Parts: sequence; C-alpha cells; structure tokens
Amino acid sequence: MLADWLGKPVWMWVSFLSIVVALLAFDLGVLHRDHREIEVKESLLLSVMYIGLGLSFGGWVWWLLGPQSGMNYLTGFVVEKTLALDNVFVIALIFSFFAVPRKYQHRVLFWGILGVIVLRAIMIGVGATLVSEFAWVLYVFAAFLIVTGIKMLVLGDKEPEIGNNPLIRFLRRHFNVTDEHHSHAFFVRKPHAATGGLAWFMTPLFLALVMIEVADLIFAVDSVPAIFAITTDPFVVYTSNIFAILGLRALYFALAAMIHRFRYLKTALAVVLIFIGSKVFAADLLGLEKFPAAASLGVTLAIIAAGVLWSLYRTRAETAAPVSR
Repeated sequence: MLADWLGKPVWMWVSFLSIVVALLAFDLGVLHRDHREIEVKESLLLSVMYIGLGLSFGGWVWWLLGPQSGMNYLTGFVVEKTLALDNVFVIALIFSFFAVPRKYQHRVLFWGILGVIVLRAIMIGVGATLVSEFAWVLYVFAAFLIVTGIKMLVLGDKEPEIGNNPLIRFLRRHFNVTDEHHSHAFFVRKPHAATGGLAWFMTPLFLALVMIEVADLIFAVDSVPAIFAITTDPFVVYTSNIFAILGLRALYFALAAMIHRFRYLKTALAVVLIFIGSKVFAADLLGLEKFPAAASLGVTLAIIAAGVLWSLYRTRAETAAPVSR
C-alpha cells in the first residue's frame, strides 16, 4: 500500500483529485467551450448532477471509512453547500458592480473555483496541523463559530461596499486598469495614454475574479472552522468542502435570480454555526468523546430546512430580483 498522507492512503487523495480534475475538464472543455449565457434550466440540471456526485462520494466515504465518517462528510457537505448559497448574493453584487455580461460570468466563476480549491487546501492543511499539534485550537474554532453566529443574529447583514474596497483602490492606483470589458479577456494590451506605447491592462473581468477570491477567503474564515468542529479528519474536511463548492458556479445562475427568496437563510446559518460550535463544548460536558454524528447531521438539516421553508413562505408573493447582464 502507498504511504499515508494526512492520515489517509495516497491513492484515496489521488482518486478524489482525479475526479475533481475530470469534472473541471468536462465542464470547461465540453459543456462550456463557448462563451454563452447559462439558462436557469441548465443551471438546475447541472446543480442536480453536482449534488448527486457529492452525495455519491459521501456514500463511498461511508462505505470505505464507516458510518461516523460518512455522516461527518454529509454534515460538512450540507453546511458548506449552505454557506456557498450565502456567497451567491455577494457574487451577484460583484458581477453587477463590474457590469459583467452573463455570457462571461461562468468563465470568472470557473477560474474562481480553481483558486478556491488551492486556497481551501492551504487553509485546511494549516488547520489540520494546528488541531493535531494543539488540541485546544479546536475550542478556539468552536468559540469563534459561536461568536460569529451570535453576531450574525444580532447585527444582521450589511451589504458590502465593493466600490470602496481597499484592494480595488490599490489595484486601480498601482496598476493599469481599463474601465471597459474586452470580451472574455482578463488582461488586454493597448496604448497607454501617458506613455503612448503599448501596455498591459487589467480588465473589469479580472477585478471581478479578484473580488470573488477575496469573498471566498472571507467566507472560508467561517466554513473552515465549522467543518473542523464537525470532524478533524483532513480527508473528510477537504473533500466535503470541495464537492460542495464545485457545484456553486452551476447553481449560481439559478439562485442569482431568486436569492431574495432566501431571506431567512442567513438566520438559519447563524443558528447552525452556534450549534456546531456549541456541540464541541457539549460533548465535553456530557462526557462524550465526540458529539453523535447522526444527531449533528439531523439537527443541521432541520435548522437549514426550517430557514429555507420559512423564507420561501414569507417571500411567496415577491417577484424575481434583477440579475446583472
């Protein structure tokens, strides 16, 4: 057998990464070779496919590593998928601010997902090392989740001010940035007004990509501690994260038009974060080695389902929200 890496045989990691690479290649090379708008029907069908693949992989984890790992994977998948839905709102704002045409939005999301895969690998690797070396870090993660959840409940949401973002101001101040789109290009070479010679310019499409990566970094601050509070197995943590995120770009085009219907999803997420953080301390108080995985999954699903159903009920008379084109 090949040597272990992060607690699991290398072949397991290679199998997972091979699936991810194959999915990305199929998505970009077959489904979306041409730049075009993705309709809601196609978005939903692709989302069902990605969710099915994610759940199937969870079944494989269950079969290979046992029910405990399987339920931990499913819990992590559900939590990360729900957090990703919350991210859709921010992505829609970014696309609207930079006036990204719908037919180029998938390109930005695709490269954004690649960045997420690398970024999450780094963050989860660091988190796994810290938890392995210093057990008390898990309690820090748990306390952070509780505080974050309470803050979300008390303060609510504030719409991010993208135009005043310090990173955007820095890029515009120190680099050549064009105000107009140039098809699907992230960079374009054009005459510089000051020098008269040719120079490379960043396009609004690249700025949108940068902002989406920054948004994911901010969301990862919540999601990575949340999954470590569910399980400290790096394989389960990373695979559940990535499978939940992989379908985000497909689901985006359907959700962006009706994200206003999930008004109370943020409240449900806040309660989920408080629950996940609290169960780490509850396990110690109850004298348990770990909080039961089945109970964790059941409570998480119940909270999120309640938030979604209540949102749909309260907003049933509202019309669709505008989507950037």
